[in-house]
Amino acid sequence: MKLIKNCIAVLASAAVVACTTTTPSSSGPIYLDNNADIEDRIEDALSRMTLEEKIDMVHAQSKFSSPGVKRLGIPELWTTDGPHGIRTEVFWDEWEQAGWTNDSIVAFPALTCLAATWDRDLSALYGKSIGEEARYREKDVLLGPGVNIYRTPLNGRNFEYMGEDPYLASQMVVPYVQEVQNNGVAVCVKHFALNNEETFRHQTDVDLDDRALYEIYLPAFKAAVQEGGAWSVMAAYNLYRGQYLCSNERLLDDILRGEWGFDGAVISDWGGVHETDATVKYGVDLEFGTWTDGLTMGATNGYDAYHLAAPFREGIKSGKYTMDQLDAKVRRVLRLIFRTAMNPDKPFGNIGSEAHYAAARKIGAEGIVLLKNDGNLLPIKADSKKILVVGENAIKMMTIGGGSSSLKAMHEIFAFDAIKERAAQDNIEVEYERAYVGDITGSYNGVTSPYDLSDPRSAEELIADATAKAKDADYVIFVGGLNKSNNQDCEGTDRRSLGLPYGQDAVIEALLDVNPNVIVALVSGNAVAMPWVDSVPAIVQAWYGGSEAGHSLADVLFGDVNPSGKLPFTFPKQLSDSPAHQDGLRFPVRGKNYYNEGIFVGYRWFENKEIEPLFAFGHGLSYTTFEYGDAKASKTSIGENGTLKLTVPVKNVGSVAGAEVVQLYIRDVESSLPRPVKELKGFEKVYLEPGQSATVEFELAAEALKYYDDSIADWRLEKGDFIALIGSASDDIRTSVQFAVK
Repeated sequence: MKLIKNCIAVLASAAVVACTTTTPSSSGPIYLDNNADIEDRIEDALSRMTLEEKIDMVHAQSKFSSPGVKRLGIPELWTTDGPHGIRTEVFWDEWEQAGWTNDSIVAFPALTCLAATWDRDLSALYGKSIGEEARYREKDVLLGPGVNIYRTPLNGRNFEYMGEDPYLASQMVVPYVQEVQNNGVAVCVKHFALNNEETFRHQTDVDLDDRALYEIYLPAFKAAVQEGGAWSVMAAYNLYRGQYLCSNERLLDDILRGEWGFDGAVISDWGGVHETDATVKYGVDLEFGTWTDGLTMGATNGYDAYHLAAPFREGIKSGKYTMDQLDAKVRRVLRLIFRTAMNPDKPFGNIGSEAHYAAARKIGAEGIVLLKNDGNLLPIKADSKKILVVGENAIKMMTIGGGSSSLKAMHEIFAFDAIKERAAQDNIEVEYERAYVGDITGSYNGVTSPYDLSDPRSAEELIADATAKAKDADYVIFVGGLNKSNNQDCEGTDRRSLGLPYGQDAVIEALLDVNPNVIVALVSGNAVAMPWVDSVPAIVQAWYGGSEAGHSLADVLFGDVNPSGKLPFTFPKQLSDSPAHQDGLRFPVRGKNYYNEGIFVGYRWFENKEIEPLFAFGHGLSYTTFEYGDAKASKTSIGENGTLKLTVPVKNVGSVAGAEVVQLYIRDVESSLPRPVKELKGFEKVYLEPGQSATVEFELAAEALKYYDDSIADWRLEKGDFIALIGSASDDIRTSVQFAVK
């Protein structure tokens, strides 16, 4: 039915208007001139709408849609979760599946995995692919991507975001945004802003200095808006300096719409609006999820009770609010509709295609990070006889659970199945043992796992059975980590500790006692503690890989893909090493939450405090070796508006082809305000055959050397000496060159 209605609406939008009256009509559609400029069409539509129709435009009519204006041929606006795949269809007023049989999709890797590729082209491929699936499913707004900064490894929603560094997140989000919107589907960049914990996300009130706000927490959002051209932004649940983000004057009006010139629609997170006055004055443009059963509170079909519904309408009638305030919101919503639902030039889209599965597999494999590989244990040798796969995560569905990003995938390739499939090519025997029981839940939101995860064995029996088979295996591949259950990688809850759950550390130690060739593959969107790190020869960070997760992992383990992923966030040795947990600071925080570390987030904190991480930001090994030559600068100094070209030769001196992420960091030798030891300001991924060399170039603008000065409420560039540091990771600098700002 919706597909038919949308087709009618698109046809209607293409008609030429003959009537020029500005008086709202009570009979029949008045079609809008599709040949006119969008801004003219917005004003034309606005002039024809009644008060009731305008009010309807700024709040939901169902769990995921707003009504449009049927009388004028303006179609409904349909939104969908999420950033990793198009969510299954749900009932009009509920979160539960509607029972459709044609809404299965391709699940793409989580955004932590995408960020770990450090590859802008793969971000574009991701956006193109997911945008095509959204378009095919007739969705107008994709609720993603997420770019909140990784401040603590306990945030349950970190797996949906793009890491701890504002530059990396900014660079990776732009191609995603552009390619999704090339399909006529709007992104809704989230969660704006400072949404860095889940448990008390409705109560935590963040307070931080403006320098940290502008340098760390806002750049990725700004890039999505100004460079990516995002058509919508989602306001977060939390508060900032005492005001909810869905009605926050500073962030929404002053910065987003004011400083950045954002002309799109701001959409509330579901149930994120708490008041009418501030929301009318400078809050969101579209209100979703307030006081309906889907948010476990209120009355079914209570949409007229929304803050931007009856209270707004009655306030206008009484003179409390103005028509100008309503019109400003309606304009932005109309602009969103004209760009999406009423865009006659958008492509058809496609879903479940071979190209999309190939994209998911490629992104998943290139995001995998080889953390450790002592003795070149990996890749798996073709002459091996037996592999033992151990661990619940080797057979557990990871495309479901975790909250709003849960998906109904057409298929999900498990690690055990993919390893067995690939090993068969080399006639290697593969066996499996569970070794621990974690979450035996096999279904979520109507999707059921093909594996029965129940197991009657005790913990001791499980380990004993695994070690018995491990003794004569050439390789033991332990596939563990976290999952998408509550208090792990999951929306609405945070992790309770840095350690692995379900006694996995004991399993790994027991396996090491009987076989030295243990490979640990961690499935997670967060850093975990590794008390066994010195004993395990090979460790792989596998992330949540989506539909093709198993294939992506097998591709790397067997060497069909040379790993090139780099960590988008720091792995601490212990929780207290992280800035959000310094000096025993409590987490999660209900109420006032002071970000005392300021700009020193992630590797900036570790280097400033001289704390050695478990694995550093930007770290990632390869099956080959890359040699760096001396960095050179095109000149010794630059002016305030100048640019500098930096070059460095890189050579593959190993025996296999591979890709290296060359990372550029900048150090300010002396500044008026404290600055990090180094800050990422550039990266390029270069693919090289054995023996091949390439010269990697960076264009560095003086603008990138500025810091935000609270005292003047602006960015400042100071003269003096700077050092360009180029290397393979934040803790693996290979060459440097000094220059000056005059």
